[in-house]
Amino acid sequence: MKVIASSLRKGNVVEKDGQLYVVLKAENFHPGKGTPTTSVDMRRISDGVKTTERWKTTEQVEKANVDEREYDFLYDDAEGFHFMNPESFDQVAAQPDVVGDAAAYLEPGMRVFLQTFEGNPISIELPQKVVVEVTETEPVVKGQTASSSYKPAMTNIGVRVMVPPHIDVGTRIVINTADNTYVERSKD
Repeated sequence: MKVIASSLRKGNVVEKDGQLYVVLKAENFHPGKGTPTTSVDMRRISDGVKTTERWKTTEQVEKANVDEREYDFLYDDAEGFHFMNPESFDQVAAQPDVVGDAAAYLEPGMRVFLQTFEGNPISIELPQKVVVEVTETEPVVKGQTASSSYKPAMTNIGVRVMVPPHIDVGTRIVINTADNTYVERSKD
C-alpha cells in the first residue's frame, strides 16, 4: 500500500529495496524556500541495522501490511519479552531491541499494542499514560512558585521525570509514556 512520506509515524513499517524497516522517528521539515521533506529514522527488521532516509513530503512510500493487535505482557527473561494474545492465548517473544525504552514501563498483565510481521514482533506501543510512584525527589525550596518551576524525581520503575514542587516521595503520579512527562497527581 502506497502512502505519502509525510503521513509516516513511529511504529509504521515501510518496504524499501525489498527490505522491511520499522519507523523509529519521523519528522517533517518545511523550510522557507525549497521543497518540504520528511526525515525518517528506521531500523531494518531482518538484522536491526539503523538508517536514516529523507523523502519529499509528497513522495510515495510503500507501507507494509502488518498485524497490529492487543497483547498482554507476561514476563521477560534471557529469550526476550514475552507477550500473550488475550483472545487466542498464543505467545510471542520480542527481542530487547524491539522493546527498547518501553522496557521500563512494562509490568506483568499490562495491555499493549504489538505489531507483528509474519508472527514476529517488530514494534510495541504502550498505553499513553501510566501511574507510577515517586521514590526520590528534592525537598521544596521556599519561594519557588508552582507555576514555573519543576524539580527532578525518580519513580519506582526507574524513570526520571520533572514534577511540580508539591509532589513528595510516595505520591502516585500519572506520566505520559511518549515523552516521560508529568501529567497529574494520580486519583487513586
